Amino acid sequence: MKKTISVLALTSIFAASSAMASGWRIPEQSVDSTAKAGANIASATRGDTAYYNPANMSWMENKWHLEADATYIYLAPIKYEDSRTSKYNGETESENFFVPTGFFVSPSFGGARFGMAIVAPNGLSKQWESAYQKAVAEEFSLAVIEVNPTVSYNIQDMFSIAGGVRMMYADATVKSDASGLGVPLSRNMDGDTVEWGWNAALAFKPMDKLNLSATYRSNIDLDFDSTADLNLMGTRMTLDTTVSIPSPAVLALSVAYDVLDNLNVELTWDRTFWSEYENLDFDFTPAIPGNPFEPSQSKNWDDSSAFRIGVTYDVSAAWTLMAGFAYDETPVPDKYVGFELPDSDAWIYSLGFQYKVSDSMDVGVAALYDYKETRKVEGGPTDRVYGEFTDAAAFLMTVGLNYRF
Repeated sequence: MKKTISVLALTSIFAASSAMASGWRIPEQSVDSTAKAGANIASATRGDTAYYNPANMSWMENKWHLEADATYIYLAPIKYEDSRTSKYNGETESENFFVPTGFFVSPSFGGARFGMAIVAPNGLSKQWESAYQKAVAEEFSLAVIEVNPTVSYNIQDMFSIAGGVRMMYADATVKSDASGLGVPLSRNMDGDTVEWGWNAALAFKPMDKLNLSATYRSNIDLDFDSTADLNLMGTRMTLDTTVSIPSPAVLALSVAYDVLDNLNVELTWDRTFWSEYENLDFDFTPAIPGNPFEPSQSKNWDDSSAFRIGVTYDVSAAWTLMAGFAYDETPVPDKYVGFELPDSDAWIYSLGFQYKVSDSMDVGVAALYDYKETRKVEGGPTDRVYGEFTDAAAFLMTVGLNYRF
């Protein structure tokens, strides 16, 4: 069932950004996924397999696999130029984040293997200091921490199935302040929640060189019960507030093929089901007549697709090079683009390597550049957004260590 949704904000070391993917999804959680622009499903072979394609755990080396990664994220300022007056022009703050993740995969126990992933799959962070934008989106950020245990089972050496439980913790805050426009109107909200979901994966290897995989992660509605400090035209009050934001379902279909003995190519299509996001709805208790933050706002986002290619090349027994490219569609129709999430289609380029220090250990480094297209929104001169967003971009650097015993 589709539910009314609300975009929230959050400040923590796990925060990331809408510049990372469509909406507030973050596909990159490890060295290999960063290096291959998210095309790390059918070709996943290291500890992060527990998250990206747990069905592939069945074919990993029969040992314990541990992986730890850390990603630095830089978000470039987004510029807004209004088509009506330069008084409404503005620019977001540049932002820096540090995101740690971790994974493990067990040896086989009678054909079954167990995995665990601790990741940050969703994130949004936008901060405006200019008066016009600050009136509605002084700060909108979201971060989610997911703990995802999984289990896989191998059937006749060619087919593997897997599934898991997803526990998500989210912490959120949203702020707006219209005092810069001479209006005593502001809000400051925060809250956190724990919610549950599931994931499943299938992998088929008709031959050693070919892997056909499908993965699905369920939608999880993050329902917040929080408080809001409001200034309603000079009258200050604190109200109970309920809001909900989705971590949308994602379906991925992927094929990986060894073109050469040392060269693997993966093609992946993933579909993110953003159509769950129909309305932006803050529900305040008690209801205050004339509260301008109360009315529900239509969003009506679209499901969106991403097309990814990842290449893995074994230069030698010790060195592995990786590269990736992706095109990621925005789910936000022109009519519903807002300052809290000025999203647009993205072009993603990535590069990285893994170095085999010993039979037990790999170390890796990867970099990714996410370029967002310029977006011009001119539905009508009475709309809040009537202008052009430019310069949206993100840069990622991920380092990681894999250990086997």
